[in-house]
Amino acid sequence: MYPPEREAVGPGQESVWDYPRPPKLEPVPARITIDFNGARIADTTSAYRVCETSHPPTYYLPPDSFLSGVLQRVSGESWCEWKGLAGYYDIVVNDKRADRAGWFYPDPFPDFRALKDHVAVYAHLMDACHVAGERVTPQPGNFYGGWITSTVVGPFKGAPGTLGW
Repeated sequence: MYPPEREAVGPGQESVWDYPRPPKLEPVPARITIDFNGARIADTTSAYRVCETSHPPTYYLPPDSFLSGVLQRVSGESWCEWKGLAGYYDIVVNDKRADRAGWFYPDPFPDFRALKDHVAVYAHLMDACHVAGERVTPQPGNFYGGWITSTVVGPFKGAPGTLGW
């Protein structure tokens, strides 16, 4: 069934089925942290999130919120119809590397200009990612980059039984 049956929204929650298409971009004043290989590699209160129908939010952090040297640019690109051409980073801490774990938009389309060079990270490749102190759950499927917290309900694109829409 498309769309799948919506989960009930509780106090302080939002449904990803109320997010718009095309997606919206909004600043996030909450503290965002990312840990990898035992190190805190990113920490900011100046992130953005992209909210798109059926997806948990994807968080984009300013590049200067990452420890120096952990983001290593790699070859390859992908295309987003809303944001434009994306580039990729491996994330490296000491002897551990997470291949293509981060992505960014060097020249995003006008509606997403604020994301220029900000970095999103696949939570499933990190030790932990937190929004306002809450550990996130990665969006199902390992393809999408959304972060699930207790403030969002689905079902989420990529989850088993969703036919991959």
